[in-house]
Amino acid sequence: MGARAVWQTARVSERVSIEVSDGVAHVQLSRPDKRNALDIPMFEALAGAGAAIAGRPDVRCVVLSGQGPSFCAGLDLTAMAAIGDASESGGLVTVDEGRITHRAQQACWVWAELPIPVIAAVHGHAIGGGIQLALAADVRVVHPDTKLSVREVYYGLIPDMTGTLTLSRLVGADVARELVYTARLFDGREAKELGVATRLSDRPVEDALALAAAIAERSPDAVRGAKSLFHHLHYADAPAAFAAERRVIGGLIGGENQREAVVAHFEQRPPRFADPVL
Repeated sequence: MGARAVWQTARVSERVSIEVSDGVAHVQLSRPDKRNALDIPMFEALAGAGAAIAGRPDVRCVVLSGQGPSFCAGLDLTAMAAIGDASESGGLVTVDEGRITHRAQQACWVWAELPIPVIAAVHGHAIGGGIQLALAADVRVVHPDTKLSVREVYYGLIPDMTGTLTLSRLVGADVARELVYTARLFDGREAKELGVATRLSDRPVEDALALAAAIAERSPDAVRGAKSLFHHLHYADAPAAFAAERRVIGGLIGGENQREAVVAHFEQRPPRFADPVL
């Protein structure tokens, strides 16, 4: 492909930036002071960044990373109430015509549905929505000391940003259930053992960019064709899976036990849950 071009930078918003060079797009979450926590502008910026790249035939591979100390620490808890309230959510729980996701799910799914490979470079934290974002990538290059968790059950929720499907395509059903049910933290080394991480690296961004450059040197038609085949193989049941996520989360947000999980977290005490109504 010739000598490497100068990086061309475009800022999608104050939350996400895109740099493109020689067929590789480096997409960075740009909220380092909040460990790139997901709020409404971040959801919108991620989906918008993916859509922008989808329309660029010159981009052959994507690296997705986070600025600052973490990849993504998950949902900004101050945004949780707004996301659960359709009148305040900025349309994040709206399913646009022709989509199989609502707009919050699309912040992750846009990377899975891109016709080109996406490599997540993960460090610091990948919690809740952060790990779901990484799971939507084709490949995950993870620092060994990264703290990861499918965290939603801890807050009385379920993974509802496409993570139930993407996780189940990477690990065994029992492993996926154990990680979701317990909401426990695990590090990058265990992530590699479980199959969540593709490879470990002490320099995940640099190694992810090198891998992306190698992919970008292959026939773009062949690479796109291969991703299309893998996407169909792994995600043919995505529409039903995502609709089920929306149905289940809709019955949890704002409920007595969900509120208690959040209050107990902030009050630093064990939660006192009510028995479910059968």
